[in-house]
Amino acid sequence: MRLWSISPSYLDSVGIVALWREALLAQKVLQGYTKGYRDHPQLIRFRQSPDPILYIGTYLYHVYLEGVRRGYRFDACKILVYDLGVEKLSVKIGQLKYEFTHLLNKLSMRNLKKYKELVSLKHIEPHPLFKVVPGDIEEWERLPPKKEKRLPED
Repeated sequence: MRLWSISPSYLDSVGIVALWREALLAQKVLQGYTKGYRDHPQLIRFRQSPDPILYIGTYLYHVYLEGVRRGYRFDACKILVYDLGVEKLSVKIGQLKYEFTHLLNKLSMRNLKKYKELVSLKHIEPHPLFKVVPGDIEEWERLPPKKEKRLPED
């Protein structure tokens, strides 16, 4: 599950559809309707919000709006509740940069056109639910294990 902190406008068609489905799943998880994904770290910031269902719904609504802008037929009736006036959640600039690089790596393999469109971007916009604050990668982010470099054997 990846609930992107970056603007949904950066995602290609595969990414925006996946985000829609994963955010709907996150909404079910936060409602307590699933057995899986309950401890997923991407949900921490929503659980820590003043109203997790409202915040995931508002997150979803922004994804819905991006889908509509692109001509997709996402069903807004699946969003339980949202409020475009909620106080924004914080996201650290390091997290935004990490996710943007992660997306670029994905796009370099599956959508070269979108990759070329984004690769020289200097300012990364967050998802509209978030405000950017100073800091490194979020504590809840699961980083891939670093590959050990082996010295050549004699």
